[in-house]
Amino acid sequence: MLPRTPPLRKHLHADALFRLVRTGFERLPDVRQESQVQIPLADALLAAFAMVSRKDPSLLAFEDRRGEANLQSISLIDQGPCDSQMRTILDPLEPEHLRGAFRDVFRQLQRGKALEPLVSLKGCDLWSLDGTGSFSSSKIPCASCLEKTPAHGTATSSHQMLGGVLLHPDFAPVIPLAPEPIVKQDGVPKNDCERNAARRFLAKFREDHPHLPVIVIEDGLASNGPHIRDLKEHACHFILSVPEGDHDALFTTVGERVDAEQFRDWQFTDRERGLEQYFLVWDQVPWNDSHPDLLVNVVRYRETPIGEDEATPAWDWIPDWDVDEGNVRAIMRGGRARWKIANETFHTLKNQGSHFEHNFGHGEERLSVVFAVLMMLAVLVDQVQQLGCRLFQLGRAKLGSNRLLWDRMRAVFEAFQLGSMRELLEALYRGLIKPKLRWNSS
Repeated sequence: MLPRTPPLRKHLHADALFRLVRTGFERLPDVRQESQVQIPLADALLAAFAMVSRKDPSLLAFEDRRGEANLQSISLIDQGPCDSQMRTILDPLEPEHLRGAFRDVFRQLQRGKALEPLVSLKGCDLWSLDGTGSFSSSKIPCASCLEKTPAHGTATSSHQMLGGVLLHPDFAPVIPLAPEPIVKQDGVPKNDCERNAARRFLAKFREDHPHLPVIVIEDGLASNGPHIRDLKEHACHFILSVPEGDHDALFTTVGERVDAEQFRDWQFTDRERGLEQYFLVWDQVPWNDSHPDLLVNVVRYRETPIGEDEATPAWDWIPDWDVDEGNVRAIMRGGRARWKIANETFHTLKNQGSHFEHNFGHGEERLSVVFAVLMMLAVLVDQVQQLGCRLFQLGRAKLGSNRLLWDRMRAVFEAFQLGSMRELLEALYRGLIKPKLRWNSS
């Protein structure tokens, strides 16, 4: 017999989170004239959010179940739009307006002290930033698309965004922030880029979370003088990857210091993982000729299996604080955790049933971007449950994978009338008694 289901944390389970999201949607401005409003904006957003939360493969698949009573009881939709209404209502919406929903959910995590186990180095949270693509087509452009016209080949239109997630090397859940779309900017003839999006992201992040201590971890594309200065301006610590082949000036100086034996080094044995770990550190190295006053510390790491001689290729990072024997391994673990944004977020969106790269509706203005941001919001709600909802954790552990969990959730959602997500998760955890097949005789 399964043990009694533990009580849910007040604000960190699906039903509470859905109510919170609805409240946020109800605050958003509607650009339509009052005479044009048949379906409230909040209901259109909730319908789209329900579609991406349930991992429906298309808008038409969701349309087939639009009248289900569970959409009212669980997804809190009063008037569900048809597929064409949803596209029309959401196309002109500014994706920026959805930031408040991310902020509201994050504040509940803070209020419930659910983020305390994720605090890492220097009493800071680790945040990974990275860009990804959500849609590309040679036939369907919109006003927000980035345009690429190769010298030889077909012109393409695409959508990209810069995502940011809170993570910890020892915990599976990642907590997304509102992503920053990489889209054509008003009045700017050139395409937007990840570097400009990062600048906007940091400014908005500090506006939403002015006092949150963070360490930003990023890949080699972010390792440039202007971005490092942006991070410092917004009071963000950082651990940035610096591939040697991309930073000739920096590693020329490093090579000179190696020849002069001007470095510090440590070796550790990690018996739990069966590794010998080797670290080299160079202090206060000038970044490059364009930024000679920007001094950085460089950490190089290699490892070998205990008892073997061949080391792995080196990883190189620049942390923005003094490195010593007590923190160098934590810096390495923080730097290597950067992959979680790709594996736990973008990989989940693209390959675990979320259909992130599917064209739910491109629109003429911002529809595709709105759907992509709502998918990231759905990931946030899922991850909050994985972090703070014991019933979700038990169901996930019993079924063994997120994909199977969502397959079973959709099956129960479609087969039974439910009053709450708690009922659905309880059924998955405790098991269902299969009813005898019946059909409608009317």
